[in-house]
Amino acid sequence: MPTILSRLDGLYDDDQVVVRDATQRLTYGALIQRCGDLAALLKKYRIGRLALHLDNGPDWLVVDLASQLADICLLPLPTFFSNRQVQHALTETPVDAIVTGPNAVIDLSGQIVETVQLPGTAELWLNRLSACEDHALIPENTGKITYTSGSTGTPKGVCLSNQQLIDEAMFLGSAVGLSKPRHLCLLPLSTLLENVAGIYAPLLFGGEVIIPALKEMGISGSSTVEPSALIETISKYQPNTLILTPQLLQLLVVSVRNGWQPPKSLKFVAVGGAKVASQLLIEAWQSGIPAYQGYGLSECASVVSLNTPRAQIIDSCGKPLQHLNVQIIDGEVVVSGNAMLGYANTPSSWGQQTIHTGDLGYLDAQGFLHILGRRKNLMISSYGRNINPEWLESEFLASPIFADFIVFGDAKSHCVALLSTRDSSTTDQQIDSFIQQINQQLPDYARIRNWQRLPTLLTKTPALITDNGRPKRAAIAQHYAGQIDQLYDMPVEELHV
Repeated sequence: MPTILSRLDGLYDDDQVVVRDATQRLTYGALIQRCGDLAALLKKYRIGRLALHLDNGPDWLVVDLASQLADICLLPLPTFFSNRQVQHALTETPVDAIVTGPNAVIDLSGQIVETVQLPGTAELWLNRLSACEDHALIPENTGKITYTSGSTGTPKGVCLSNQQLIDEAMFLGSAVGLSKPRHLCLLPLSTLLENVAGIYAPLLFGGEVIIPALKEMGISGSSTVEPSALIETISKYQPNTLILTPQLLQLLVVSVRNGWQPPKSLKFVAVGGAKVASQLLIEAWQSGIPAYQGYGLSECASVVSLNTPRAQIIDSCGKPLQHLNVQIIDGEVVVSGNAMLGYANTPSSWGQQTIHTGDLGYLDAQGFLHILGRRKNLMISSYGRNINPEWLESEFLASPIFADFIVFGDAKSHCVALLSTRDSSTTDQQIDSFIQQINQQLPDYARIRNWQRLPTLLTKTPALITDNGRPKRAAIAQHYAGQIDQLYDMPVEELHV
């Protein structure tokens, strides 16, 4: 079976530091030794499928790479998953054991039959679980099952082979074009994007991976960040590359406005996960943050397209990676070339050659991919205009004052919004002034005519956002139905607060 470690021969000296955090520095020789020891232990206990529920750190990487060496199917579980979501994943895809750390909060009572301390660690345990009579159906050659949570919050297991992940990392690293990059992992490693683009790609190109604990960076849950801790971490480690969500990019840009100086070491900052406003990307570049927007999904092994130093159109998601073919069919982005093996326990999804992404978009004359939004979120006004709420929201969220901005307008004559501000002292007049400024840049049918403040941030109401921080539109519309109705009962020229 292909492994990342088998591709690293000749790239590193034995005493060269490959991965580190605030307390550990693993040389290439030490990494090989630890991965080999763990792989032997896993084989000893005849582990066929292994779950990993662990905070970011070098230990996460060791378990990941050792699982490849032992030919084990790995199931990374996000630490921000609720206990219900963890149990759903373990029920849908039963495993032989789960690796946990000192801060594991999942409830495995009654399921653990033996606990073994992992070699070379003080606070890592292999928890062997009771045998399950129901064996999950997964495609042949599945090396990793990555769970994604959609708008319903119920995760689905995307099955991928190790060869697919290695190919993805190689083509991605080639597109970025950096030799021996020093990468700082900011996103949870259970996120496939950080796993593949933040660990595999830098290693395959002779780089160094820095993996601090999420707490060190001020990150908790799926979307709570302490800005000062995050920027201190970036300044401390002086990375060449980062991967950010649009919210994190906004945070860094605001920090620059407040006096922070980004490290001059930064050469490539990938931004993805949701649509990014062009103005935010422009300001990032002006602030010393070389931000490149990309697009991808787990079903295609992560990144599909990416802007790079050699080819960039700032309001696009870049050109597709060389091993992928992107077509636009009936307005929908359809990808082939590295399609997932299928979903766990869903044989009807196995073996497909193309992925219908559910995203609306187009390819321009130069071959750059532009994403307009989710097909299911498309609004059609009562005048027959097609409006993508994500497009509008990205424009308003590029403003320094908005924390949340949710647009409504399906089957209505005009658009309205529910919003919250980053600073509670922001006045209604300031909000309206910002909205009017941005409205002037929008076509008349897409302008926000009325708005109302949310009583609390969406992050304070987990039922209204997905685990990766995206709004659950149907849930928000239902929860705030009365407020939305009120907005449409008001004259459009009136200021609404």
